[in-house]
Amino acid sequence: MALRADALTLAYDSRVAVSDVDLEVLEGAVTAIVGANASGKSTLLRGLARLLRPRSGSVLLDGADIATLRTREVARRIGLLPQAPVVPDAITVEELVARGRYPHQRLLRPMSREDRDEVERALAATGVEDLRDRLLDELSGGQRQRAWIAMVLAQETPLLLLDEPTTYLDLAHQIEVLDLLEDLNRGEGRTVVMVLHDLNQACRYASHVVALLDGRVHAVGRPAEIVDEELIETVFGVHARVVPDPVRGTPMCVPLGRGDQAATALPRSSSHPR
Repeated sequence: MALRADALTLAYDSRVAVSDVDLEVLEGAVTAIVGANASGKSTLLRGLARLLRPRSGSVLLDGADIATLRTREVARRIGLLPQAPVVPDAITVEELVARGRYPHQRLLRPMSREDRDEVERALAATGVEDLRDRLLDELSGGQRQRAWIAMVLAQETPLLLLDEPTTYLDLAHQIEVLDLLEDLNRGEGRTVVMVLHDLNQACRYASHVVALLDGRVHAVGRPAEIVDEELIETVFGVHARVVPDPVRGTPMCVPLGRGDQAATALPRSSSHPR
């Protein structure tokens, strides 16, 4: 499933949020979009998902301008988890997850066995089976987030776009969600694009990282190729040391506070970790 942005500019009224971005999403890869607050991460994802009309440029899905495709056709190819999804009134978790099957259903036809199987699979994969009969607005933030992710999984698309999928989750559930996305990528070949705040998690789980700065692509590539102390200082405005992750060997950012005398004694990395 090929997705590409060509000279893409996105704006809210007169305020340009993403400017002249060229980006090709690598098929079958996990891509993390990172950057400081207000750098354009969520806006770029919305543009890729056709939720925001370009001011100029285009988004191409399998070579076709995504703006010309039918909504159901796009929904069969791209599963989207926005940053703050609107909670429907009086809907249970199972009913929400079943909505992910709508792009595959015929008008006025009941759910098929395949639809029901995909709903059960999504409930199990996200650990919300026991919550199936609970109303969504009664759940904690973390439980609700997992229910939304289950809906996206039930949509059964080859391409997943997720805006901060670990929001509201404690550390254990963050890792569970990221492990799940990694499994979907490695086991089923799904292409995953996600906005993440945690740079270390991005380096651990993504094969490619896109770093945004003021609405433009500052760097793109494998974490080991682009994530270094200079990038962290430029993109995030943070002094840090970059050392190899002791488990995976990917770049690991160690931020330095003003009083971190011990941290400043760490050797500076002269090259990208490998």
